[in-house]
Amino acid sequence: MQSITKYFNLNERQKEQFEMLGTLYPEWNEKINVISRKDIDNLYVNHILHSLSIAKFINPTDGTRILDMGTGGGFPGIPLAIMFPDCRFHLIDRIGKKINVARNVAESIKLDNVTFQHGDIAECRDKYDFVVSRAVMRLDGLVPLIKKNIDKVQRNGYPNGLICLKGGDLNDETKGIPNPVIIEELSQWFDEPFFETKKLVYVQM
Repeated sequence: MQSITKYFNLNERQKEQFEMLGTLYPEWNEKINVISRKDIDNLYVNHILHSLSIAKFINPTDGTRILDMGTGGGFPGIPLAIMFPDCRFHLIDRIGKKINVARNVAESIKLDNVTFQHGDIAECRDKYDFVVSRAVMRLDGLVPLIKKNIDKVQRNGYPNGLICLKGGDLNDETKGIPNPVIIEELSQWFDEPFFETKKLVYVQM
């Protein structure tokens, strides 16, 4: 928890919810491998804080709708839903057992601003202000897939679009994207060595 409170001011409800994640995910991981077994000890930095880097980039207005594509066990969607209780989140994943873990975790911490869908992004036709994802696929493949899901009505400082958490050299992935792209180094926000090669990519849609 110290890695979260070091960078974010939380109310008591948020602190309680984040603390519960530290128990729930290891318990679920014993049954269903949603996080690498060798990485579960790094849950707070490598998964929760990593997800919350999006909250360093954007502070969405109340009522903002966000789609988490390929959420797996609920990242980045669940940490972001805790951080922004007045926004609406829809989490989708093709693997049923993983989306089931995310749903159960959300229910256990009484997270009421999240919905879930077991399926492919092609099956999701709703509109959102932002689509978020964490290392799901190449950007030049992802942008065409989610274009249909971006709402034309704007309500935030940044225009609606895609926000991805990635690592490594992204030049090859971004050079074919005609849309405006912003790349932010996560090391500007977080001190931990894990973030030295991690990046946030925003694609205006």
